[in-house]
Amino acid sequence: MGESVRVAGVGMIPFVKPGTSDSYDKMGETAIRLALADAGLEYRDIQQAYVGYVYGDSTSGQAALYRAGMTGIPVLNVNNNCSTGSSALFLARQAVASGMVDCAIALGFEQMEPGALGDVWSDRPSPLSRFVDAADENGDTSGIPMAIKLFGGAGREYQQRYGASDEAFALISVKARRHAEHNDNAIFRKPITTEEVLASAPMYGPLTRLQCCPPTCGAAAAILVSEGFAKRLGVQAGVAIRAQAMTTDFPSTFSERNLMKVVGADLTAAAAQSVYEEAGLGPEALDVVELHDCFTANEIITYEGLGLTPEGTAERFIMDGDNTYGGKVVTNPSGGLLSKGHPLGATGLAQCAEIVWQLRGQCGPRQVDGARIGLQHNLGLGGACVVTLYQRT
Repeated sequence: MGESVRVAGVGMIPFVKPGTSDSYDKMGETAIRLALADAGLEYRDIQQAYVGYVYGDSTSGQAALYRAGMTGIPVLNVNNNCSTGSSALFLARQAVASGMVDCAIALGFEQMEPGALGDVWSDRPSPLSRFVDAADENGDTSGIPMAIKLFGGAGREYQQRYGASDEAFALISVKARRHAEHNDNAIFRKPITTEEVLASAPMYGPLTRLQCCPPTCGAAAAILVSEGFAKRLGVQAGVAIRAQAMTTDFPSTFSERNLMKVVGADLTAAAAQSVYEEAGLGPEALDVVELHDCFTANEIITYEGLGLTPEGTAERFIMDGDNTYGGKVVTNPSGGLLSKGHPLGATGLAQCAEIVWQLRGQCGPRQVDGARIGLQHNLGLGGACVVTLYQRT
């Protein structure tokens, strides 16, 4: 891993409700072309491609890429549940860092259907059966969608352990909408109040409907290059990936009968610690964070997993405004998954795009002043967590 990896270009299309988007291949093509234009490169400059999506037939990645160019390069399709986009980014970064290629693209897209996530295949074991079984041990969860009972149960456990109020959870959704108000790519941009969040339909545990991310369609892409390649071609690649780590589940995910760990608390903490060690920086150095807020409960758990606030102090972190502009670190200035949207395969690359735009100073009204160091956290049950630290050079 000797090469310095730079982000040459990013692209993202507006995220929209299912049934209102272009087909996945057209969305992917648009994101590719936006990233190429941002980098000032041609499709022929790309030497490898990693394409992430969760719901789609094999080689959907090629179908999207071929609309932008057909140059015979290796194309690898990636599926790692909600961490799919960052998994593609992880592989592209490895390819460039190893010196095997100088220019790689990570692309993610999702053409989703309305409603809660569920298994597609009913004639074989579900890869999430152990996770669902863990949630079912915590009481009657019949009729509750899989992800809601997992993350809602984790939120309830957090409350039981640390006493966090329902209001603290609701304030995360309020913040997400307030941040998304100035993001043209976000699906939900209308501000909401704490009272509206708490009054929305109860789901499970502390979660109400307005604390759950929506099914979304969209696409995003990032082009990664070596520092030498950028210099040779005159590419303005002023954002570097300083450190990155991927973790999968540990025995503690299931052995401790703790739903916070079932939904990735240990994965997050381990990946973050690895990244901080690699970068030689701690969480106090961060200016901006895009984290995986699929539900408000996961944002609360993730604050502590990333070391943004000590264990058990997330409520105070929220109430003091330390998670937003004027506080310690701005979390999810894009609006996050709750308000920007969550097209599974695209989410990790949309997070990447937001961090890059923030470090370049290109975010207009939602710009984090003086942002130099950003962290991205993307989680998928089943499981995988990718944490990436970026620095403006």
